[in-house]
Amino acid sequence: MFSHVVVGANDLEASKKFYDAIITAIGGKEGFMDPNGRAVYAHGGGVLLVTKPIDGQPATHANGGTIGFRMESPEQAKAWHDAGVAAGGTTCEDPPGEREGSGMYLAYLRDPSGNKLCGLHQLG
Repeated sequence: MFSHVVVGANDLEASKKFYDAIITAIGGKEGFMDPNGRAVYAHGGGVLLVTKPIDGQPATHANGGTIGFRMESPEQAKAWHDAGVAAGGTTCEDPPGEREGSGMYLAYLRDPSGNKLCGLHQLG
């Protein structure tokens, strides 16, 4: 259904460091800077762009918004989370783990600009 996701960033250097860490933790490659100054990531059929807002205003995160990343295992989700925290992200929600009765292992992070991300592995 989706072709790509774009998130705003106020500090592209810090954001690229963060996204390089979480994308490589799940087997992807570090992003590259395109001619428009955006960090671009392609992995597993998805495309993510990280950019300063085109309108010149500060980047803000979506209140209630979450971007989900599919994980191959609980271990990969935990490694993704740990890489994000080590690269300047912050943990949010509950600690990484299985959510009782959901059949899912979830790990939540906020990137350096406050965007909320979720690493999700379907159990079973």
